[in-house]
Amino acid sequence: MIRPTDSRSIRPFIGARDYSESLDFYRTLGFTGTQVGPKMTLFRIGDEVGFYLQDAYVEDWVDNTMVFLEVENPEHTREAWLRLDLPARFPTARISAVRVEDWGREFFLHDPSGILWHVGSFSITR
Repeated sequence: MIRPTDSRSIRPFIGARDYSESLDFYRTLGFTGTQVGPKMTLFRIGDEVGFYLQDAYVEDWVDNTMVFLEVENPEHTREAWLRLDLPARFPTARISAVRVEDWGREFFLHDPSGILWHVGSFSITR
């Protein structure tokens, strides 16, 4: 059995249609990348938030990958990312409007490969 005190982080693995473009995309967003293998980069923000980007593309896997990034203020994060003019640099990237739900607020970000990021904050107890 895993005790809560044994847990340190959780890091999903996501794929990339064009690894070089995805590396540039996540660095543009403000993630810090560290190459951990010839075809894998660990991207992080802070000490505990991170994910592995792989130089691997399986259409069904990538098309069905979603990641939730909890942020303090979705509106501020969205505005900062809109200022980066991502679609001009990454034509398939998209950012939605912020939605208000019963549980909190979120917007959606599609990366260049089609990975769907939910970026939001919770108004209810988790």
